[in-house]
Amino acid sequence: MKDPTRTVLQMQELFDKHPCWRIEPLSRQLDYSIVSVRRFLAIAGYYSSFTHNGRWYTLASIPRFSAEGLWFYRDIGFSKAGSLTRTLVALVEESAAGMTAEALGQKLRCRCHSVLVGLYRRGAVQRQRQGRAHVYLAADAQRAGHQRQAMTAKQAMQLPAEIAVMVLAEFIRQPSAEPDLLAKRASKRAGVRIETGQVRVLFEQHDLKKILRPPPSAS
Repeated sequence: MKDPTRTVLQMQELFDKHPCWRIEPLSRQLDYSIVSVRRFLAIAGYYSSFTHNGRWYTLASIPRFSAEGLWFYRDIGFSKAGSLTRTLVALVEESAAGMTAEALGQKLRCRCHSVLVGLYRRGAVQRQRQGRAHVYLAADAQRAGHQRQAMTAKQAMQLPAEIAVMVLAEFIRQPSAEPDLLAKRASKRAGVRIETGQVRVLFEQHDLKKILRPPPSAS
């Protein structure tokens, strides 16, 4: 009879070669039943993917999770929260001003609209219409209240389309410019006052915020 401890070590060696495995080929490689392999995975510690219907596995020691608890290997996504539903709830709850299905889908690299609708119907999240989309909010009333306040403040910071185009044009001309400089230059061209915070909101909307430096902390 095979030594389970040795088999776990053998399994770890397989994950050293390939960080993600599906259960069937892993079972064949180890020459154990799928039930036994699941037990070995539990001993070693593992994550199952929130993409691909949870069919991919990686050892708990492998992922280097982002601040939001996400890690991707090629097109396979893993989350500290676990499944897609738990990940969606966690991201919605932790967001400052709620998130749309589109924003969540971009972050998770998968379509999640139908799952969000199901979560809403079960009361796991709230939602509020904003334009043509719904913004998903935390189920907790107090947390959702804070998110609604932040969402209202964020809407107040949004630029009209014609002004936003001017800001983006300035960014194209000088992509290394700081938000305050972009705001000043676009203000001069548009003949209206544009705040630095409005530039940051604009870049967040277009998923360009990673290009900008974070605002300086108060001393």
